[in-house]
Amino acid sequence: MRRTDDLVVVGAGPYGLSIAAHAAAAGLGVRVLGRPMASWRDHMPEGMYLKSEPWSSNLSAPGGRYTLADYCATRGLAAEHASPLPIATFSGYGLWFARHAGLPEVEETTVTEVTPQGDGFLVRTADGPPLLARTVALAVGVMPFTHYPEVLRGLPPGHYSHSSGHRDLSRFAGREVAVLGAGQAALETAALLAEAGARPCLVARRSRLNWNTVPQPLERPLARALREPHSGLGTGWRSWVWSELPWAVRRLPAPTRERIAATALGPAGAWWLRDRFERRVPALMGHRLSRAVAVGGGRTRLGLTTAAGESVVLDTAHVIAATGFAPRLDRLELLDARLRAALATVGDSGTPELSAGFESSWPGLFFAGLLTAPSFGPSMRFVHGAGFTAGRLVKGVRKRLGARGPLPGSSGASRPVRAAAGRPETYLR
Repeated sequence: MRRTDDLVVVGAGPYGLSIAAHAAAAGLGVRVLGRPMASWRDHMPEGMYLKSEPWSSNLSAPGGRYTLADYCATRGLAAEHASPLPIATFSGYGLWFARHAGLPEVEETTVTEVTPQGDGFLVRTADGPPLLARTVALAVGVMPFTHYPEVLRGLPPGHYSHSSGHRDLSRFAGREVAVLGAGQAALETAALLAEAGARPCLVARRSRLNWNTVPQPLERPLARALREPHSGLGTGWRSWVWSELPWAVRRLPAPTRERIAATALGPAGAWWLRDRFERRVPALMGHRLSRAVAVGGGRTRLGLTTAAGESVVLDTAHVIAATGFAPRLDRLELLDARLRAALATVGDSGTPELSAGFESSWPGLFFAGLLTAPSFGPSMRFVHGAGFTAGRLVKGVRKRLGARGPLPGSSGASRPVRAAAGRPETYLR
């Protein structure tokens, strides 16, 4: 009889790995499918830095173990407040966490379909036989939701790309590149392009750029600490609420949650990037992209409109859209279409309405990460939200499994045993 796993986690980024660590510690039969830390390893240019503080960038394991500081200590690195860490260090941390935090070995495969099957789910992958799961947690990260301005979609594919599509920016050396956006991804991509010998130009609808200030010291006078408390998402009471009280955000009316998810913690550049950017990157602020046309020589002509209604033409060799991500269920193609259509959503956001345990309206189907921001608030857009998510989601899974009772062939609390390299894991009952 084919084994049915208690929980299949789809995705092996910070959220997926954290959920798996908590599930394994709870004695659940859990499998993790995906490339570990794929977004960080494959979709961020070399030379990028972690914007969040090291102490607010931990993956989550029971007991608060296996922190970023723990990893850095093993490598002789410093994880200090107000000292940015390279993305490569954070990627290495995630891989180290996967090896040491007690979760089963991650199965590096691509999930192609999740569909209802009896009292559980059938999970198909790009290779290997399909899996049966009593519950599924979708921690798919941001890559399914890359967002482009609509006017770019008429261009030939080679004329434009998303900022998440580049690991190496050196191929743009000597070429003009228009970077669209005003957030950290746009600003850092533009700065890295300039440092790689390209000629970037930032184009943004906003009239001015916002820059974060240098973080306040962790040790401060009491009055100042009470006036502007530190949190995982920044300094101040509003950031503290988003960071520390996601459960309270969930209790707000749906329209309020939608507005918070869409507007809180808007685009801003890191304080340590400002000088690098302003010295080398020209910016067209208050310019809206109105048209884009492919012209001779593989170049692109952008039609821009200023706030005063004036037309501006910008010719460039390539366009990089650093325009973020638009999380919506209808873009999650691996999830069965009929199941997607049946899910209750948060207002008009197109994201799933979730229980306190991150369970959707379809029993046994759980979500984590970006898609949960309209339910639990802005912290779900950041690594910091993994700490809140993992324990509560696993508690929700255990509650669902208890309500269903054992299924024939269930792995129950089976114990994973790693087989020889390159071979599937086996289970002892």
